[in-house]
Amino acid sequence: MTPGNNGASTPEDDDPFGYLYADGQANGAQPPSGGYGYPNSVNRVRPVGTRQYGAPQGQAASAAAYGQAAPQQQGAYGRPNAHYAAPETLPGGGAPNGPQQPGRGAGGGGGRRGPNTKGLLIGAVAVVAAVVIGIAVAMTSSGSDDDKGGNEAGGGTAPTQSESTDPSPSASDGAEEEVELPAVEAKALRLSPGVATASEIEGARSDGGVYVTNLNQPGASVTWTVNGIPEDGLYTLFAGYSAAGEDQSMTLTVNGKEFGSKLNLGNFTGAKDGDFAKGWTKTYAWPTLNKGTNTITLSCGDGDKCDVLLDQFSLKKGQVKD
Repeated sequence: MTPGNNGASTPEDDDPFGYLYADGQANGAQPPSGGYGYPNSVNRVRPVGTRQYGAPQGQAASAAAYGQAAPQQQGAYGRPNAHYAAPETLPGGGAPNGPQQPGRGAGGGGGRRGPNTKGLLIGAVAVVAAVVIGIAVAMTSSGSDDDKGGNEAGGGTAPTQSESTDPSPSASDGAEEEVELPAVEAKALRLSPGVATASEIEGARSDGGVYVTNLNQPGASVTWTVNGIPEDGLYTLFAGYSAAGEDQSMTLTVNGKEFGSKLNLGNFTGAKDGDFAKGWTKTYAWPTLNKGTNTITLSCGDGDKCDVLLDQFSLKKGQVKD
């Protein structure tokens, strides 16, 4: 049929659905190529009445005959259609970019939930703690095995059955034992001519209260020959004496060499002049002695004051005062 020429065709020949009828097919009617009359069709040819949209079959066929979509049957309130429901109307079936339905996602009370990061963190911490504890136990066990092996091989510090844990009698615990040094009393000293011993005045500490007297004269002296000095070094020489009234001092000679200063024989008790019984005390000096034998002499030299009574000498190692 061309413009301006209606031809011999009748109006029903223009029916787009003529191919569905016997007379249309006899006149050469063909189905449309674009799926005309079928909403959302994909060029699929179906017989009349086979496609349903939730409406009764009769209504669907009638609608299909006139190119209209059949009305969807309304379901109960709040429920999807019993015959057909689009995917986006189903729970969780919305479009990827569409609005999230209530009760879904991370903020909803139901449906899917996001990953449990707190649970994952707790699990990771538990795994790390278990690894650390395992390493500590392994190291402790290894150290215990090494100690046992050392003891069995004789390399440990634990005593064996044949050893004693008691300290040795000769052990000094790092402290130097004090060596007992010689001492001498008045009656054992070597006296110069005119010097004598006596015991009339009380208070002398030597055996029997014996002391040396008559030292208050020029050249008077007493000498002590000391044996058994353990080693060279400084020592402390103690002298027991009695002075009354004025302080006294005498010359000290060690191994033939005069000591650097006079031996101080002061009246430390404050005894009155002539009261020797109350003047007993002691003094000291720090001479250097040689190992073995030494000679110590106390004499009344020029300028000395020698009015004293002498009862004993003693020694201590080092420089001490008592």
